[in-house]
Amino acid sequence: MTAPTTNTPTAAAPAGTTAPPLLEVAGLRVSAGPHQVVHGVDFTVRPGEILGLVGESGSGKTLTALAANRMLPPGCRTTAGTVRLDGTDLLALPEPAVRAVRGRRIGMVFQDPLAYLNPRMPIGRQLAEAALVHGASRTDARARALELLDLVGIPEPARRHRDRPHEFSGGMRQRVLIAMAMANRPDLLIADEPTTALDPTTQAGILDLLVRLRDETGTAVLLITHDLGVVARTCDTVQVMYAGRIAERAPVKRLLAAPRHRYTAGLLAAVPRLDGPRGLPLAVIGGRPPAAGEPLPGCAFAPRCAAAVERCAQEAPGWVTEPAVDGERGYACHVPVAPGEEAPAEDLSAVPEEPAVPETATEPVLVAENLTVRYGRRRGAPALDGVGLTAAPGRAVGVIGESGSGKSTLARALLGLLRPQSGSVRVGGRSWDGASGAEERALRRRVQFVFQDPYASLSPRMTVREALAEPLLAHGLPLGRIDELIELVGLPAALLEALPHRLSGGQRQRVAIARALAVGPEVLVADEPTSALDVSVQAQILNLLIDLRRRTGIGLVFISHDLALVRHLCDEVLVMRHGRVVEQAPAERLFTAPEHPYTRQLLAAAGQH
Repeated sequence: MTAPTTNTPTAAAPAGTTAPPLLEVAGLRVSAGPHQVVHGVDFTVRPGEILGLVGESGSGKTLTALAANRMLPPGCRTTAGTVRLDGTDLLALPEPAVRAVRGRRIGMVFQDPLAYLNPRMPIGRQLAEAALVHGASRTDARARALELLDLVGIPEPARRHRDRPHEFSGGMRQRVLIAMAMANRPDLLIADEPTTALDPTTQAGILDLLVRLRDETGTAVLLITHDLGVVARTCDTVQVMYAGRIAERAPVKRLLAAPRHRYTAGLLAAVPRLDGPRGLPLAVIGGRPPAAGEPLPGCAFAPRCAAAVERCAQEAPGWVTEPAVDGERGYACHVPVAPGEEAPAEDLSAVPEEPAVPETATEPVLVAENLTVRYGRRRGAPALDGVGLTAAPGRAVGVIGESGSGKSTLARALLGLLRPQSGSVRVGGRSWDGASGAEERALRRRVQFVFQDPYASLSPRMTVREALAEPLLAHGLPLGRIDELIELVGLPAALLEALPHRLSGGQRQRVAIARALAVGPEVLVADEPTSALDVSVQAQILNLLIDLRRRTGIGLVFISHDLALVRHLCDEVLVMRHGRVVEQAPAERLFTAPEHPYTRQLLAAAGQH
């Protein structure tokens, strides 16, 4: 494979910053097994700068950051390059010297707090250990733990430091991880997808915390994310990665307003907007990212680029630098987006703005009334308190709210997976309560569930064909429908014999949707089906749901914390808080003229109102 040995020159500081670089990465190459996965990456981070590293899953973002911190997983190794912290090459240091730097001068915030917090140990003790390991006394470490909890906005730190991780919300656990990374006042914080799957207000709180820590302590931040909204809210500079290379770098405002690389433009076009047109398919990046070790003599993005020319397939692009008043920018593209050029978009003129609702879809299939759910013997507030919802074929109902608002509990109640203490759920006029086994199977044919995590909902030992056959066999339906299902969700028939681990995240979610569609339901209940997907894959799944509504007339209950997705897809929206519906309205009215203060708060956190 031909590739330039160095993708980028030294990055510029944020506008107005003249400080020398804190971290300089040059010519970094990483191999996973026999394959090279990071190809000559360069970047710098200056004191007080927040640098965003953006790209699809598999682009090499996390491996680049882990290599910089000498934390690569087994089977991966750095094969070339330098990583200089204040001029000292960390890759040349012995491991004991690196351990002295890691945690003290470089803090790491991981994506999944529960995977990195000890479930049996009080939070305060875990924070204290982070200081103890670098030489603090027990008295100083305990005081530092309380100081850190207060720093990251945990209320009542003197009381909460005794609590264990399961007693904190998802956003609070993420704050604890940030506190742990800040325990020794590091110069650099590496944050790997710290806001994935968080609701808008929690996400906004975490991002505001990172900015505040930067402002108050001078800590620089390397922020790894696939969410361009996170980049827009937080970063000074952004670098876009594709197939282990830097595709583009620029000050964040300039990159978002006028991308130069075709891949960057494609990512931006795939993002649904709160002020965009409703119901139309989103622009998508066709094809798939190259697999590790796949030979690509030219530009790695050429097979997916609509503007590619013959040169793109034969010659790797060099790095082009464009000086600017707000900081240097650059890109590696043979056919860059010209200033002022509109990104090419799919011809959607023939697509109706609203999905056509079948004439038979006048009666609701799924009706929930006055649902109240309490877990265990708790005497506190119920998980659901008087909630109602109606879903009909051809219509999409969105459910939004913060984590802990009762959205997933509502989904399980709608499917009869838990029974409410009061209220009822009826499918086609028949309640889950008192239904016999045969009656319940008949009801489940009419309402199906799409889970948040497709990998967890698919058996790792079953091929795609076997996963699709299982519901058909359970309901006595012909197996000949498998080929129709795989075509319906836009997957090639060759994947029928593949196991889930051989599929991408978007492909697994399509299989999960096909499995839910297998028995011919009239309504799908989808619980956060795109929360952990890249923006380009998310656009594909959203377009698939829009297309399915048009072609099959299926109804949808779409539960999400992404307000732009809900506005784009749904006809009606329920806003939940503390187990109650605080506002319910047609989507267009709710997003343009919300009435409840909490709805306005959610929209403000998402960047509207």
